Amino acid sequence: MRVDGVYLAGIGSELPPPVGVAEAVRRGWYDAEQARGSGQAAVRIAGHTPAPDLAVRAAAVALRRSGHGPDDIGAVLHSGTFHQGPDGWSAPHYVLRHAVDRPVTAIEVRQGCLGMIAALELAAYRLAAGGGHDAVLLTAGDNFGAPLVDRWRASQLFVLADAGAAVVVSRRGGFARVRSFASVSDPHMEELHRGGEPLFPPGATVGRTLDFERRTAYWRQRWASGAAPPMGNFGDCVADAADRALADAGLPWDKVARVCHVGYARGPLQAMLLDPLGIDAALGVWDLTRHIGHAGAADPFLALERLWLDGAVVPGDHLLLIGATPGMEAGCAVVEITAAWQPEGGPENA
Repeated sequence: MRVDGVYLAGIGSELPPPVGVAEAVRRGWYDAEQARGSGQAAVRIAGHTPAPDLAVRAAAVALRRSGHGPDDIGAVLHSGTFHQGPDGWSAPHYVLRHAVDRPVTAIEVRQGCLGMIAALELAAYRLAAGGGHDAVLLTAGDNFGAPLVDRWRASQLFVLADAGAAVVVSRRGGFARVRSFASVSDPHMEELHRGGEPLFPPGATVGRTLDFERRTAYWRQRWASGAAPPMGNFGDCVADAADRALADAGLPWDKVARVCHVGYARGPLQAMLLDPLGIDAALGVWDLTRHIGHAGAADPFLALERLWLDGAVVPGDHLLLIGATPGMEAGCAVVEITAAWQPEGGPENA
């Protein structure tokens, strides 16, 4: 879908301190062979900081950079891929209260690691529809240090990282212009991430851990016994979503300056994203994500922020933001940088 008149006015992040993979191996948290294969150098770990607080801190940075005040914000769209706090409680309204404290709607976008890109699309629709506010605040936050998940062993595709990210979406203008969106799913593959687990009672209510490897083992066993697992090619979803987004933006691949992708380990990143897109790691952000890990829905926006602050992208450059979620679904957004980063008061305010 082509987009007109929608901008990214401010962007921010909250990245906890890194824990080196070598230390994780030494402490017995991470398998040494898997660590070597992953290519991961470090993972961000937030300790006991709640996921919504990571989002609130990122929001403060994004709002400061945006030029928008609380009165301009017409909605908060919050994404998280893991538990945010007490059951029966609203993390989006917590973020709303502590970030802008206005009587506007706050919505949770439960779209897995595609959450912030999906929220960006929803924000664009809202701003295009008009109304009394010129901006929407998007946030994401996750802390995977809880007992029901082992960040180092939950999946061989990635190591789970803690982070917060935020972006202010505006119709007034900003440092980047949103050009288009596209998403493609293959719902026949939804079983892959279910792996034989019952839908009721939900796993978290009975103390079942988040373990993608256990679900993968289930399908291996089913296949060995003669039952075919759900078949599909996620790479086709990735390539199709990217091609649609670029076509709607009227942009050929050779005009894409960088690709901001999810923080998978080296092998899965190559197989699931880079190869289907037909690009090499230099066009992506592996040099950044290998020092962060997979921070859920925040990943593409953590990368966008870093590229912009570092001057690695300049006005006129186009970027492809790409995310993925169980379902399985891939989604993309094309943005064009319209202004260089200008720190106010020096680098400490970056």
